[in-house]
Amino acid sequence: MSETTHDSAVAMSAPPSPDDGLTPAQLAHKYGLSQSGARPGLFEYVRQLWDRRHFIAAFSSAKLTAQYSQAKLGQVWQVATPLLNALVYFFIFGLLMGGRGSMKNDVYIPFLVTGVFVFTFTQSSAMAGVRAIAGNLGLVRALHFPRASLPISFALQQLQQLLFSMIVLFLILVGFGHYPSWSWLLIFPTLALQYVFNTGLALVMARAGAKTPDLAQLLPFIMRTWMYASGVMYNLTEQLRGKHAPEWLINTLASNPASVYIDLMRFSLINHGFNKADLPPHVWALALGWAVVAGALGFVYFWKAEERYGRG
Repeated sequence: MSETTHDSAVAMSAPPSPDDGLTPAQLAHKYGLSQSGARPGLFEYVRQLWDRRHFIAAFSSAKLTAQYSQAKLGQVWQVATPLLNALVYFFIFGLLMGGRGSMKNDVYIPFLVTGVFVFTFTQSSAMAGVRAIAGNLGLVRALHFPRASLPISFALQQLQQLLFSMIVLFLILVGFGHYPSWSWLLIFPTLALQYVFNTGLALVMARAGAKTPDLAQLLPFIMRTWMYASGVMYNLTEQLRGKHAPEWLINTLASNPASVYIDLMRFSLINHGFNKADLPPHVWALALGWAVVAGALGFVYFWKAEERYGRG
């Protein structure tokens, strides 16, 4: 096409483009383009996570090694921290407040240490999860990978830390006369179910923490309340019945996930002096149900916001 200008020169105009009138979506389809950072399908997302399983394991191990790298005692603090907490709880709840009830020290101390170690596993997973995205924005923005790798890796880190602590727990149990028995094998399905639950919880906290960073400041208060409601320092059922609490309240608190996994671990490890009738009915069904619900819903909840992490 051409047209004559005021000085009689002929100006040439560009011919119409074949892309004129196409929407951005049509243009992307025409030239094989895809949205950067788009959320993949759920099953494709699972496949991508499986492909990066070695990264998840290596990242969790590196974080575990670096956690206390600046401390002189190093990795000893992995075990010393929950043990010191247990010592404080023994002094406050066991000696001053009578939280051990009818239990003697040879039962109460393993009872208390088991509760502290198991609850710390869930507590640390939630605390690490809430910072999984917000605390690693440089990594999230620099590399393309399924973001769920981070909270899953942090939950795995806490599992590794618990396994170190279990060595000390076994020594305490044997020292107070609770020797290995066939019931000790139940710790494996208990830990597996708790890990799935903790991973789901970490995924929920990771998405919530990415959107609301202030949640990391609020979460310690929530976790402390949860600890008191889960019978970490005392036999929850015995204490509530002593206060004539309604049965529905006793069953509700005894069925919360932290209490369920703590009771199962105590049931597995403590050979005598622990009233196993205090376990909530259908305790294994509860443990499985909490793991499936938290794991599945937490994963889907996190995946739904995959394309929004690191933006803004």
